Amino acid sequence: MDALTPDLPPAAIDSVRPPRVWKFWGTSLWGLFVFAGMFIGQIAVIGFFMLRHGSLDMTDAIRVVGGGLTISLSVIMGLPTVMLALWIAIRPTRISFADYLGLHWTSWTNVIIGIIALVVLVGGWDLVSRGLGREVTPGFMGEVLKSARADGALWLLAIAFSVAAPISEELLARGFLYRGWSESFLRPAGAIVLSSIAWTSLHLQYDWFFFCEIFSIGLLFGYIRYRTGSTWLTILLHGLNNFAATVQTFWLAGQ
Repeated sequence: MDALTPDLPPAAIDSVRPPRVWKFWGTSLWGLFVFAGMFIGQIAVIGFFMLRHGSLDMTDAIRVVGGGLTISLSVIMGLPTVMLALWIAIRPTRISFADYLGLHWTSWTNVIIGIIALVVLVGGWDLVSRGLGREVTPGFMGEVLKSARADGALWLLAIAFSVAAPISEELLARGFLYRGWSESFLRPAGAIVLSSIAWTSLHLQYDWFFFCEIFSIGLLFGYIRYRTGSTWLTILLHGLNNFAATVQTFWLAGQ
């Protein structure tokens, strides 16, 4: 048939349009959209607590916003909004949610190697921290943990830091951002570095030393994502790291 009467009707042509991955700018813009979703989910909880307490002076407002219960719930509520934003961003690509984000399991050998690599890296940073006379854990963590314990929300804090935060952050950084940037002019190496920078920027509550540590962990997670193709593995490692840090902070606070 000629061009005016194609073999396939428009609907059929549209239905066989091949899947596509967002490249550099598409990934960057949609990444901001997903980050906004995370922010909205978290700020909604903070807003609720502020309204619940009514009129507060600055000191009380800071205490409420920085409280362990508030932070725990805000981190947890950021997860569903991240998932929704990612679904909206991925749907036009015609690639399944799991495939786009690398939500596939890997071998137990890779799990063991990843855990060993993470232990060595974090252990090295702990030794450097002790050598410099610094605290092994950030002061921020200690304050949040004390507040959560006072509110009876330690279990909620553990869920927020060890489950909700790793899933949200890994789906964004090693799932979405890495996937698109690695298939752009950045290639995998550039995507690992840039996604690590983006992930590190989510942790503004820490100082320069822990910034550097977080960035190095991001590089490790990015390399693992590249080598295994599994974001589930980086989620697992991220969760184990956060859980270990929470337990360590709790133990040190009890000394």
